[in-house]
Parts: sequence; structure tokens; C-alpha cells
Amino acid sequence: MKINTKLSTAAVVVLLVTCALNADESLSKHTLKANYQESYNTKPKSVDNLADMFQEGIFYGRLRSNTFLYDWEKETASQNSHIITAIGGSLVYKTATLGGVDFTAGLYYSKAFFDEDDNPVARLKPGKDLLSRYDFATSGNKSMAVLGQAYVSYKGLPKTEIRLGRQLVETFYTKSNDTKMIPNTFDGALIENKSLPQTSVKIAYLTKQKLRDHTSSHSVLMYDDSNTPSFSTWNGNDDSAMHKELSYTALKAAGKDTDAPLITGDIQNKSVENLTINVSFYNVPELLSQAMGELNYKMKFDGFTLSPGVRYIKQFDNGAGSVGGAAYNGTTTGYKDPASLDSQMIAARLVGVYKNLKLNLGYSQVFDEADLVTPWRGFPTAGYTRSMARYNWVANTKSYRAELMINGTQAGAYNDIVTQLSILHTDADESKGQFDENFYYVGFIQNIPSFIDLQWRLRLGYTDTEKTDADSLDARFELNYLF
Repeated sequence: MKINTKLSTAAVVVLLVTCALNADESLSKHTLKANYQESYNTKPKSVDNLADMFQEGIFYGRLRSNTFLYDWEKETASQNSHIITAIGGSLVYKTATLGGVDFTAGLYYSKAFFDEDDNPVARLKPGKDLLSRYDFATSGNKSMAVLGQAYVSYKGLPKTEIRLGRQLVETFYTKSNDTKMIPNTFDGALIENKSLPQTSVKIAYLTKQKLRDHTSSHSVLMYDDSNTPSFSTWNGNDDSAMHKELSYTALKAAGKDTDAPLITGDIQNKSVENLTINVSFYNVPELLSQAMGELNYKMKFDGFTLSPGVRYIKQFDNGAGSVGGAAYNGTTTGYKDPASLDSQMIAARLVGVYKNLKLNLGYSQVFDEADLVTPWRGFPTAGYTRSMARYNWVANTKSYRAELMINGTQAGAYNDIVTQLSILHTDADESKGQFDENFYYVGFIQNIPSFIDLQWRLRLGYTDTEKTDADSLDARFELNYLF
């Protein structure tokens, strides 16, 4: 195993060096933004015949490596310090547009390397997403090769795009969240329209989800305990933010659909000068729904701007509470109504921008009702008090964050190092088994100036918690080469 690891790593290094020797100074056809979403700088053109539709298509390639070090303050029977790395990449093909129609397909691959004898797969922390734990447990496979995108797009209507198939869905509640090796994808339909003045509308009907560490699609809101001896719990929605009491067994017993769809959407309006209004929602029929409203107002001064913002979320229990209860982990301790998932959240922030500096002071509070359920990689506190790997939307949780970003306003490639620094304090409810903590984060991003298509990222997060022996360091290093 060690010999294969060395050979594979050496092959990637040789490939990257070869690419570097043949690279030019121009930007790639696509670039990677700080939030991990790709920007396609060169897009296929429109054609008038079927042959040209495919001949004039464009391939977008990506090679990447990702390494995770997790270091516990104290190792125990359930937590051990470990390192895991992976190499892989993706190849996305977009056809030219014919009659308003085009096709996109994306293949993704990841090969993980770790010592399973010293670091059991069940104890891996963020690095678990470099492989499919289900595939490893059932067949010993440390690789993932998946069709991550396969959809048809229609743009024949004015200011409208319709997509059908497997795709990346970027809404408030759903994200590709491509921070590991393979993005979070969905099967379904999406429509985006910008016909109304200063308004964009996006609606999605999603029948399946495929999390980043899965090789097959699964229900959007069901924890699969149908065959636990065969590791089925690692093959359903096992996201860290998933309500795991909404299981196959519990849903079947309650007569609920175990494969219900996710209906979600965003509306953004900028009709009032300097004011951005956002409204979002999701609905999983007969189970759960949420609505979000947000206002951000930009005040311009001489040389800098200030933008106060406020967000409100209301969660509606449409039957899920009686199945799984108010808490993610099924506990009833500390919850006023342990059988209800009705809940609310408020958040506020002040964002100041001066030249290449951006300061974000944020606050959020989840009401003392129920935990917020959003296991589709879109985070309720994002932009306010969300920091790397922090899930601060358990009931009766208050969070405070100060974040400073330097050089984050660059467009395209990041020639100058982007630095992100933040301190997050979480005031948790001990009666619910939670613990207060401070989380310190620093992150760096840069496209190497002499090799602009190669981007490196280093992220470090340190948890200082009141929980005994649970302080920890989460370190991540990533390379991305786009061509």
C-alpha cells in the first residue's frame, strides 16, 4: 500500500510539473472562486447544426489533491489523530448551443490514501469525504469515480434557463460545496428567470441527492438504517447536519414517504437603490419546510462602504417532528416540545469594506425551540457566523463572529494571497448536551503568479471547547490545477 501511494503521488507531481512547463500566462477557460464555485470564462458558442453542436463543445479539466490532518488534544477510544490525503480531478464537457439547447456532463474521480489499521474509517473527520465509506466498508475500495453532472439545458425563452438532470444546484439551501474532491449534486429540474426588473428567480424540484462521499444517489431527507449490518447508514443522507432520527425505519413506521422530493427556491430583488432583498424557501412534502428573508443595505462613503444585514428563518414542522423529534440526535432533554420541529432563527451583521480589506461582524441566534434541519450543504448561518465545519444551528444557540478578509475582492485568479481570519464564539445550551466553544480560523488562497492556473489553499481551524479532551486542530491543504 505504501509503495502504491508513493507511485501515485509521484505520478501526480510529474503531471503537474509537465503542465507547468507547458502553461502560458493567460487565465484558464475556467477559474475557481474563493467559495469553490467555478467560473467559466470561455463558453461554447451557438451553432446551427447537430455536428457542430458536439464538435464545437469545450472540455474543462481539473487536477486536484487534498490533504487533511486532524489532531486531537487527547486521543480516546472514539477519537484519534490522523492524516488522510487524496488525488483526483474532474473532466466537464459542455456542448455548443443548438436551438437554445445544450448538454453538460462531468466525470469526477478521487483516490484516498490512509492507514486503515491506525485510523479506522469510522473515526475520520472532514477527510472522510475523500472516499465512500460505504464502498470501503463493503468492498475495501478507496476510490470514487462518479458521473457528477449530466443534464440538458434550454435557453430558448427570454432571460430563462431550464435544466433537467444531474447538476450542481446553487441556492440558499443547496450548494455544491466542492471543498473536498467531488461536489454535492442533485437529480431533478431547475428553472431560473430574470424577466422581472432587478429580480432573479430560481426554483428547483430535486428528487435525489448525492453527497460528496457517495457514489450513488439517495433520498434528500432520509437516514438509511434499513440494513445496518451492511453499513446502509453510510449510503443514505448521512450528512453531518442530517436529522438522523428521520430514518428509513421511523418514516416507514409513520407511513411517510422515504423518498420525498426537495422543492426549493430563491428570489432576489434590487429595485431599491443599495438594498438587496433575498427570499428563499424549501419544502419536503409531509415532513418539513423553511422560509428565509434577508435584507442587506449598502451605505457608500468616501473610500469605504458599510453594509448592515439581517436574516430571519422560520422552520415549519409538517409531520417530521412526530417522527424524529426536535433534536438531530433524538434526545428529548432540554427541549420544551421534544416532538415538534417548529423553530426560528435571527441573524445580523455589519460588513465594512475599505480597499482590499473586508471586515464582517456577525451574530446569530436559534430560538429555544428545535434544531434547524438543512442537510444539503447550504448553511443557515452562512455569511454571518458560519466558520469551517461549525454547525451552530442547534436550538438555543447564540453565536458571535468577527471575520477579516484581505485581498478577497480580486476577480478571476488570485495573484495576491487571499487571507481570511476569524474568531467564532458559540454560546451553547448545556442542558441539550452542547458545549460552549471558541473557534479560531485562518485560511489562505493564491494562484501562483508564474503558473496562474495552479491554485493552492491552506486552511487551519482550532477548536477550544468546554467539552473535556475535545480541543482539536483541523488542518487542510489543497492544490487545484485547471486547464
